[in-house]
Amino acid sequence: MCEPTGTIFTPEDFTEEHRAIAKTTEDFFRKEVEPNLDAILHQDFAVLRRVLTKSAELGLVATMIPEAYGGMEMDLASAMIVTEGVARDASYASCHGAQAGIGALPVVLFGTEEQKQRYVPRLVTAELVPAYCLTEAHAGSDALNTRSRAVLSADGTHYVLTGQKMWITNGGFADLFTVFAKVDGEKFTAFLVERGWAGVSVGAEEKKMGLKGASTTAVYFDNVRVPVENVLGEVGRGHIIAFNILNLGRLKLAMFAHGECKEALAHSLRYARERQAFGKPISEFGMIQHKLAEMATRMFVNESMAYRITGCVQEVQRERPLMAAVEEFAVECSLVKIFGSEVLGFVTDEAVQIHGGYGYHQDYAVERLYRDARIYRIFEGTNEINRTLATTMLLKRARTGRIKLPKDSLLDLIDESQQEVVAAASDVLMYTYALESADLRAAQSRSAHMLDMAEVFREFATTQIESAWRLVIAAAGQKLPPFARPAVNLVPVRRRIAARLLDAGKYTV
Repeated sequence: MCEPTGTIFTPEDFTEEHRAIAKTTEDFFRKEVEPNLDAILHQDFAVLRRVLTKSAELGLVATMIPEAYGGMEMDLASAMIVTEGVARDASYASCHGAQAGIGALPVVLFGTEEQKQRYVPRLVTAELVPAYCLTEAHAGSDALNTRSRAVLSADGTHYVLTGQKMWITNGGFADLFTVFAKVDGEKFTAFLVERGWAGVSVGAEEKKMGLKGASTTAVYFDNVRVPVENVLGEVGRGHIIAFNILNLGRLKLAMFAHGECKEALAHSLRYARERQAFGKPISEFGMIQHKLAEMATRMFVNESMAYRITGCVQEVQRERPLMAAVEEFAVECSLVKIFGSEVLGFVTDEAVQIHGGYGYHQDYAVERLYRDARIYRIFEGTNEINRTLATTMLLKRARTGRIKLPKDSLLDLIDESQQEVVAAASDVLMYTYALESADLRAAQSRSAHMLDMAEVFREFATTQIESAWRLVIAAAGQKLPPFARPAVNLVPVRRRIAARLLDAGKYTV
């Protein structure tokens, strides 16, 4: 059971070790990433790999990898802390995230002992850079519709792999690819493929809206001979690897979003204090304070949701392996992925607005943060796919008896053939979970600042829940209940939040 005492795991529960990890990550970013950021953003991949290797020396790419293979063997919270800490720049973060997450973890969690011994120690040191090859031109969100094929050789010693993958992070310089293909055109399977093998080639760097410093390419496999020893997991069971790695990736994406939000908010607070208009800093204007308060409030909620789920996973992990524990909370991972990515979109948009015309100029960091933020609503399954998944997963679990839904549940009204209704139901779930997470954290902390942010979010979340609920009820042909709520004056509450943020000069709880 998760949260048996009615409390949730929050950043206020961090141990001294957790705080040391946060400090190490902060120092690493300041000393290694920031001085090299211009080179990274201009795709100097030699510099990017050198910085990545430095992070590996500090153990920052190996938090969740067992000590037996050179890793740190820390908990999920530690990995989330590092994820947030490196996310101040999305280009570096995407490279680091692939190294520590979707690139390395498939081998760690699903590899044979021989595969682990051969690859994981070199992934830990960043001698090998990995890439995760799932997406194709015709199989993005519909990953199982892959056209890549693998056929067993007549002598049974290798598979002949043919196919093309798109939008591969680290593709331009990766050394090891986790590639998904269908054996005999039917059995969805994962393979470990080395860059140096005959038939492996990489396309040109994609010209992207954001993530300018990240390597993103197509990867081609032309009759590549893959030894049978390099099948990852079981033939025909590649979906187990793909979907479980994505569940964890969705949870971590919320913290990538939080890290970039912190950077955008810090720039906005600094600019608001320094920019003068009508004879005073714009930080003294009520509408600017409103924006700052809303930005921090939604960040607080995203952070609260993400660490609540982290605590739940760690609780279940006491009795079950990591991937089984993460799968238990796959619905929540989808919800926080949606929420975190949309919070990031909101925060970076408001950051540009606070900067005015300067926010549209490349000399100011918020212009880059704004462009980088857009991909988060597409990464790890689009938000539309995740809105579909969250509700349909719950319904499937209810049908199979895995969970019990309350009698006359909202979900009983859903026609799964209507995507709009399914998405609205997911919004009800998401904002309810978000509101509860914020309220629980604020109540546990008894912090005036958190209580204020929870109050501000309550008004926003309730409005969103009501709107989505109305759609579900109306689509089901049910009578709409009244939605009368008393008005709440949140102006002084937001001003208190903004004052604390401006005093701190950064995101604070």
